[in-house]
Amino acid sequence: MNHPSSTQETPPSPPMFTNAQLKALLLPLLLEQFLSVSMGLADTVMVSGVGEAAVSSVSLVDSLNVLIIQILSALATGGAVVASQYLGRKDKKNAQLSAAQLFSVLIMLTVSFGLLCILLCRLILRTVFGSIEAHVMHYAEIYFYISAVSYPFIGLYNAGAALFRAKGDSKISMKASLVMNVVNIVGNAVLIYVFHLEVLGAAIATLTGRILAAIWVTAQLQRHDNPLRIASLADLKPNFSIAHRILAIGIPAGIENGMFQIGKLLVSHLISTLGTASIAASAVCNTLSSMINIPGNAISLATIPIIGHCLGANEKKQANQYARKLIALAYAAAWLTSPILILTAPYIVKIFNISAEAQVIAVTVIRTYCTVDLFLWPSSFMMPNILRSGGDSKYTMTVSMFSMWTFRIFLCYYFVNSLHMGLLGVWCGMFVDWFFRSLLFTIRFINGKWMEHQVI
Repeated sequence: MNHPSSTQETPPSPPMFTNAQLKALLLPLLLEQFLSVSMGLADTVMVSGVGEAAVSSVSLVDSLNVLIIQILSALATGGAVVASQYLGRKDKKNAQLSAAQLFSVLIMLTVSFGLLCILLCRLILRTVFGSIEAHVMHYAEIYFYISAVSYPFIGLYNAGAALFRAKGDSKISMKASLVMNVVNIVGNAVLIYVFHLEVLGAAIATLTGRILAAIWVTAQLQRHDNPLRIASLADLKPNFSIAHRILAIGIPAGIENGMFQIGKLLVSHLISTLGTASIAASAVCNTLSSMINIPGNAISLATIPIIGHCLGANEKKQANQYARKLIALAYAAAWLTSPILILTAPYIVKIFNISAEAQVIAVTVIRTYCTVDLFLWPSSFMMPNILRSGGDSKYTMTVSMFSMWTFRIFLCYYFVNSLHMGLLGVWCGMFVDWFFRSLLFTIRFINGKWMEHQVI
């Protein structure tokens, strides 16, 4: 009688995601990211008709808005990682509880952030940006006040969108983004050009879009066929076991994102000393750099449900394989988009109605940015999401904070104040930060320690 060999290998598990499933996840995320960036582009282009002061004010306040939004997004990421791993394990009950706890945490935080910013609006702007020109500060106060009202709705939208992605459905968040952007663009056109509300019109249009998107995505989440719906109001009560799992990922990621944005705010303060032309050029560069990284950001968002499901099912080999595949795809996307912007930069910056001096600065900076982007952006910004999907948030937080304060902040001030490199010096300090982050994140990924954490 023949016995099977004791060394016989276990047959490989079937792939958790087919190419068709990956495509179905990635394409809506790609469109969603395009719509998200188009909101910033629409605000910047339409407000540019009011003048450079308006463009500068929107840019400065958006750097504060991004700080808040990035913290909220990081907490949503924590909920998405936990929910996706529970779904990978096929534990529907705890997946639902993690969804409810994510909503509880974000509702409390967003209301608190919003009230604080409304009450301390002028003080915050003066503290962060210092002695900017009076007409820029006037517009900034208007835009920041209305933005603060929208924070709870951003929180609801982020929670719902993250949970839909966690279960591998990116179409809902894409549709919500479509609603938000259509309302924003139409609102901008009417309120700025018809009613001449200038920056106030742009802020109201953005607020309205965020309210409608939050309502719609929350309603979709509550459909009876959704495994992550909030089954009862009792699930919203604090559940410290589930909340701890979410916050164990969300808090380090939130601190990382928050400190990263605080660093950018310190750099924004430096930029504000370079004059209105440099502020306007920086605003244009921020918008254009966001556009060329649309594919990379979409792929980065896809890592959480894909790798989360694999690790929840204890399929570490597949998690590693999918991560490598997604990284390669992100690099391919960078090599497709960046060269196009390098060639077309002089023509594109003219769309923003900034001065000739600002255009020259913007073209130099964006071309340098695109060149560095080809080699460092995916490993610097996509790799952390891969590590977080395995629960490795503390490592990404430690590396990012050290790199930001050691390289980005110090070198930006050194390049500008000592080497007199102007706005380009600010961005060159950022590129050194990218290199260091990329090096350490890549080493961490290769050694596999990021998959050794117990998330659920």
